[in-house]
Amino acid sequence: MSLRDRFTDELKVAMLARDAARVSTLRMITAKLKDTDIAARPGPPVDEAGIVAMLRGMAKSRAESVALYRQGGREELAAKEEAEIAVIESFLPQQMDDAAMAAAVDAAVAETGATSIKEMGKVMAALKGKYAAVLDMAKAGPMVKARLGG
Repeated sequence: MSLRDRFTDELKVAMLARDAARVSTLRMITAKLKDTDIAARPGPPVDEAGIVAMLRGMAKSRAESVALYRQGGREELAAKEEAEIAVIESFLPQQMDDAAMAAAVDAAVAETGATSIKEMGKVMAALKGKYAAVLDMAKAGPMVKARLGG
């Protein structure tokens, strides 16, 4: 089932369950998806990888908001944002753990034949090409740098 279909199905279920917080978050996701599709015009609608990237961006911005709300002493708003993050992350693929990420970095370094930090871009491109959906590139960067002796 595609993510677009899952959003619709989950919205219906949440509406029937009268789960206002989940309905609100799912409506926000579908609105953001429509905006992303409109921005992609005149080309085709955003594909699954684009939707996953959009969801990651939404989760990241909410995580930043949580930190700011906590600094300002607004726990109720931080809790609301965390609930939205939980709904958003329920649609994201499971992230690699550190051991699997290290193995993927080693494989990418071997595949590209990189030997110095100057070739970090090639390794990162190989990782993004193979593992974009399940690999946190922000964590992979320092691992690649360390592996290449940076």
